Amino acid sequence: MSPRSLPVASLDFGAAVWRADALAAACGATLASGHGELDAELPGGGWPVGALCEILQPPGVCQAWRLLLPALARSPGPLVLVGPPHVPFGPGLAAQGLNPRRLLWVGAVTAAQRLWAAEQALRCAEVGAVLAWLPQVRAEQLRRLQLAAQTHSKLLFVMRQSGAQSESSPAVLRLLLGGIPAAGVAPDALQVQILKRRGAPLAHTLVLSARPAGLAVLLALRGDSQEPVNQVAAMEEAGHALDCLAAGV
Repeated sequence: MSPRSLPVASLDFGAAVWRADALAAACGATLASGHGELDAELPGGGWPVGALCEILQPPGVCQAWRLLLPALARSPGPLVLVGPPHVPFGPGLAAQGLNPRRLLWVGAVTAAQRLWAAEQALRCAEVGAVLAWLPQVRAEQLRRLQLAAQTHSKLLFVMRQSGAQSESSPAVLRLLLGGIPAAGVAPDALQVQILKRRGAPLAHTLVLSARPAGLAVLLALRGDSQEPVNQVAAMEEAGHALDCLAAGV
C-alpha cells in the first residue's frame, strides 16, 4: 500500500502530541514542593529533577527558603549553597525538618566563581540539590547549568532579582516571589507568580501559607496573628536568610 493510499484514520498522534493550552506532564522525575496549591500548577506535580528552576525576587525580598524548605527537607544528600546573601538560621531549619549539617556553603564572590562552583557541585554524585544566587548571569551561562543539572539528575534552583524576568532564560520553570499582600491575605503569606512553565500561562497569583503547622496551631490558641511578622523583621535585622517562624514549634 502506498503512503498516499494509507487511511487517515490510522494515523493517531493524539497520545504523543502535547497541546500548548494544557499543563504538560513532567519530562522526568519530580519532587513535591510541599505546597499543594503550587504542586497542582506544576508539570508532574512538583519541582523538576534534572532541570533549572529560576526563583525571582524583588530587591530586599528573601523568601526563597520559605518556598523551597519543605521539599529540601525531604530531598536526599547534601545541599550546596553557592553565594547566599545571608547566613541560614540553623535552629529554624532544624525545627522544620532540615538538618543544618546537610548544608555546604560556598562563599564565591564573583559571577565566574559562582558559576564554576555551581557546575562543579552539580557534577558531584553525593550532592542532592544546588541553590545558587546569581544576580548577574547570561542566558548561555544558564544553559550550561541546565545541561549539567540534566546530565547529572540534580535539583537546581537559581535565585535572581525580579528585574531579570524580561530576559530570556533556558529555565523550564520561572517563579516570581513577593508582592503587595491583597486584602484578606495574611501578611506573612507567600505570594507566587508562575512566569514560565510547560503549559498554559497562569494568570492569577498563588497565595501559599508560610507558617509551619505547629506554629499555626500555637498562634490560633494564643490569638496572636501578628507575631510572625515581628519575628520575620527581627531575623532580617539579624542578617539570617530564614525567618524564625519555626521558633515557636
